[in-house]
Amino acid sequence: MSTKQSLPVQANRAQDVRGIIAKRDLVVDLIRTACVVLVVFVHVTMVGVAAGPDGIAVTSPLQELPWYVTATWIGQVMPLFFVVGGFASAVGWRSTVARGGGARDYVATRLVRLFRPAIPLFAVLAIGLGIATALGTPPELLAEVAFGIGSPLWFLAAYGITQCCVPFMVRLHERAPWRTLGALLLLAAAVDAMRFATGAAEVGLLNLGPVWLFAQQIGFLWADGWFARRSRILLVVVAAAGYALLVPMTSIGLWAPDMLQDLNPPMLPLAVLAISQACLVQVVHAPLTRLMRTRAAQGTVFVLGRDGMTIYLWHLPLFIALNGVALFVGVPFPDPGSAPWWATRAVALVVLLGVALAVARGLRWFDRPLPRLLPGADRPAWPVLAVAALCTIGPAFVVMQLHLSFGVAVLGALLVPAGVWLLTKTVPAPGVARI
Repeated sequence: MSTKQSLPVQANRAQDVRGIIAKRDLVVDLIRTACVVLVVFVHVTMVGVAAGPDGIAVTSPLQELPWYVTATWIGQVMPLFFVVGGFASAVGWRSTVARGGGARDYVATRLVRLFRPAIPLFAVLAIGLGIATALGTPPELLAEVAFGIGSPLWFLAAYGITQCCVPFMVRLHERAPWRTLGALLLLAAAVDAMRFATGAAEVGLLNLGPVWLFAQQIGFLWADGWFARRSRILLVVVAAAGYALLVPMTSIGLWAPDMLQDLNPPMLPLAVLAISQACLVQVVHAPLTRLMRTRAAQGTVFVLGRDGMTIYLWHLPLFIALNGVALFVGVPFPDPGSAPWWATRAVALVVLLGVALAVARGLRWFDRPLPRLLPGADRPAWPVLAVAALCTIGPAFVVMQLHLSFGVAVLGALLVPAGVWLLTKTVPAPGVARI
């Protein structure tokens, strides 16, 4: 094809891209990307490495600040992330139904998109922890490093569970949105009550459902336009009421005022925080929309957002590796928490994001979405999907409970690829005979 002939094709593609951008709520993409970057920044400020005569010491300068607990009421963005996920899930589910797909198609597609990027991570962690163990790394230091590296993996388990529930929860939302939200709040409160009564933190794992599904349902309301139809004054009042409610809740000794402590297992205050955060986002939706009309904002969100999951999964292993390389080559480390140390946090964030993007580019093959079903094909039956879900979600769930170790990393390196492989299989659609 000649250059002149290809120009109309390129123009049409450009128009198609602009059309897609016009139809999307780019504020959702902005918030999702901002949440990932904020999580990375928080971890950069929470890990302070110092090398002294007694060896390597790891501290948490951020948590030592007097205003740290108050800052978690703003910096704890995971409820908002699940709200944004609910918005995207509602849109994704309706798109699946519109093209003739069903619940199995949706669940398989979402789980593959979520867990395929985790395959190389588990493999690298298994190899790295195995080598470190064989070289005789002190168990205490190795356990501390592994704990930090594996801490973000809880999100895979929690988000994977909510994605499996999307088809059912959307139906409940369409039939009785407010009763569904109320029931989830009551369930979350009941689980917390059981946890407090028994003193068993493991009971709180039951709240992986109610708390995060509640935030997801808030996202369904957002996708319906419910928040957009409310006045800014009402949204500000509701947001303020949510934060005001958190004051007595976190003052009676049951729930921690530190919102990061209420994260794993999740507790009722995070559900309240989800309401306030969703309202505040709608309050600033108009200026954020104007911001996302600029090419600079669109380009930044596109570059960081398309690899958001890979950046999230790899940022802590890469940060620890970068610190190790710096120690090895003799880079001077300022005292964690000192003014020079804080001054270097912005540089550390930029360097870490740059390296994470480079890794994401190299691992792009693992970020492939599941192809759409061809006519006459269907996803595997529910029992097979259930096994695949256990294989993919299970290792992240174990990390959340037992923390990362060499054995757990090997488990993930074996089960996650097996689960993804099962999810990619197709079978003949009902009534279609295989030739």
